Amino acid sequence: MNTRPPIESPNEHAALSVAFNNDASRFTVGLDSGFCIFLSNTCQIQTVRVFNAGLGLVQMMGNANYLALVGGGRSPKFPQNKVIIWDDSKGKVAFEIATLTAVRGVQISKTRVVVVLQNSVRVYAFEKPPKPLAKYETADNLLGLCCLTDKYLVFPGRTSGQVQVVQLATDSVSIIPAHSSSLRALQLSSDGELLATASEKGTLIRVFATGSCAKVAERRRGSESATIYSLRFSPLGNMLACTSDKGSLHIFDVPSTRRPTSSSALRSTPSHAPTASSSSTASANAETRNRWGILSNIPFGPFSDVYSFTSTQFETGDEPLLPSNPRAAGDSPVLGTSRPIKGVIGWLDENSLLVVGAGQDARWERFVLREGEDGHLVIARDGWKRYLGN
Repeated sequence: MNTRPPIESPNEHAALSVAFNNDASRFTVGLDSGFCIFLSNTCQIQTVRVFNAGLGLVQMMGNANYLALVGGGRSPKFPQNKVIIWDDSKGKVAFEIATLTAVRGVQISKTRVVVVLQNSVRVYAFEKPPKPLAKYETADNLLGLCCLTDKYLVFPGRTSGQVQVVQLATDSVSIIPAHSSSLRALQLSSDGELLATASEKGTLIRVFATGSCAKVAERRRGSESATIYSLRFSPLGNMLACTSDKGSLHIFDVPSTRRPTSSSALRSTPSHAPTASSSSTASANAETRNRWGILSNIPFGPFSDVYSFTSTQFETGDEPLLPSNPRAAGDSPVLGTSRPIKGVIGWLDENSLLVVGAGQDARWERFVLREGEDGHLVIARDGWKRYLGN
């Protein structure tokens, strides 16, 4: 393991929140004094804004200069029922959106601002003044679960465990009965074609095709209940990473509706079944067995659970409760007291990813996929930093 010394920081405050931008090239940190933007590859600070007041949510629009801010911490900078769209190139507020209740989450794109409340999701045009476009009712959504891409918007349904999928081009809404218990995590692939979900039980992760709403995969994190911290697809959508309060990082393979020779499709074909006698098919099968090892031979049936093909530990820490916004333990992402958010995932490329946590011990950990001694892929920690210092 290559350890890294703590980096210097513009302050010594605890991180209230952490979030990656859409391609994980940067991550934003909300502080009780303002916010920072870090470059993911190096964990170097790109931008620091000192407000001398707290920000509970900081969400960046891609690699643009706009951020969505919501007040938080002991002394919030802004009212917690208001989303501030901040133009960092000009260092001032571009426009704001006020709501009647506390904001639980926010997503932004070049055309839309999505504001998540406890029982509804509001969509606005990204313009001044912000024009209301749509409103959707949801079940209790204290975690502010919501994902936005150019094609799709997803968030909890009106019934616990269900997911609403909005196709933005047509405004059509589809319902996916994803789980029988309340949702804990949602994540879209970078192209929006795949959706990963996890419930509060935290044992099963399901993957759906957003276009058809069909379930394309089910992966088992473990047999014991766990709190899922984060889900994130790799850039190409071939793998799915998952973190939980067990302190474990799992990597799953993901079948693709766009690749007829995905590893899961090959795995579902018994070895004795007739297949096309082509060199390309044989080569694909050989590559799959080499990559996923024994998982490629697990038969389907009543005990056909597919587990992660590799896993390792990440640092969860043991920190006291903070009067801040971290989206953990079911508390408001802005209000209340909860433990610092940990285990937020961002993929750098198909072979490396970051796991970032907030709190006093705010860490950045990098993990890489390598070929192990047996020829199968394994995940290992490559380095870490305390990105705010102590």
